[in-house]
Amino acid sequence: MAVDTLVSLEEYLNTSYSPDMEYVDGVLVERNVGEWDHGMVQSNIIFALMQKYPSVKVLPGVTTKVAETRYRVPDVAVILRKPEGRFITEAPYIAIEILSEEDRVSRLIEKLKEYAAMGAPNIWVFDPRLKQMFVFPSHSLQEIEGDTISTGDPRIELTRAEIFQD
Repeated sequence: MAVDTLVSLEEYLNTSYSPDMEYVDGVLVERNVGEWDHGMVQSNIIFALMQKYPSVKVLPGVTTKVAETRYRVPDVAVILRKPEGRFITEAPYIAIEILSEEDRVSRLIEKLKEYAAMGAPNIWVFDPRLKQMFVFPSHSLQEIEGDTISTGDPRIELTRAEIFQD
């Protein structure tokens, strides 16, 4: 849900919000986090990626500049090198969103399109409740039917069991 107050970009970038907020054209946008299933999937993804791929950076909830007046906070961002500033300003190698019960499809698609527009080559979406995995190539949300989700080169992959373990 959006907060009614307009906030300057400078204020947003220099203020800590709890929980984290996204910034969309001057409006603070709440993120749906804090649920058990969401947190477990986020934790599982981070743990598995850090164990399997120690050379990449795996970051939970880091502020990411997707456009001049838009800053999003992916649930997990995988980057190949450390950003130069306080925030991610280059496209993450993998932008990951984990669905919560309150998420709306239109808001999710808007965010995924922003990751694509900034050049993120891999966009993954996980639904903890239904244990579904999706990718977002060519502005189309596509379910992964098999047990593995992966990238191209460099190859990074996770299994359904790694992601959705309790």
